[in-house]
Amino acid sequence: MRFAEPKPLTAAQQFLLLRKNPLSAGNGTLGSGCFEWRFRATPTPLSRIYEARLEFASDRSPRVYIETPDLVLLAGGKKLPHVYEQSPTRLCLYLPRTYEWQPWMRLDQTVVPWTSLWLFYFEDWLGEGEWRGGGEHPVPRDVERRVSRSRLQRQHPPRERIE
Repeated sequence: MRFAEPKPLTAAQQFLLLRKNPLSAGNGTLGSGCFEWRFRATPTPLSRIYEARLEFASDRSPRVYIETPDLVLLAGGKKLPHVYEQSPTRLCLYLPRTYEWQPWMRLDQTVVPWTSLWLFYFEDWLGEGEWRGGGEHPVPRDVERRVSRSRLQRQHPPRERIE
């Protein structure tokens, strides 16, 4: 007996859940099937406050950018580890091809706390010079897309939907 996969949350549902959770307190704009959410993240009580922007569209993975402070400036010009883009700084929070985040998961309970965790390891990296947050450092975007698609097709052939 196979069970149907959980139903993905809509952009409107994710937006409402972000608004209601004090951990993701912030504001944003909701569009048709997408939204942008701005929130503050502080990894520890002694940490600085980071302004983050979460972009969500129902047809792609969520994206998180740190708007302030400028992480490249904080790093003294060193190349930032574990990011998709240096500027604007787009964080690598999970491995897309391992399905650590799925569209049925709540952003306020996954991506938002993962942002604070990433910032914790970033602050540690600033002091120690070594990334201790684990994971894999992302590959350039064009390679990332090709690798993800080909592996996805080999590892996960299309399933029948059970309704």
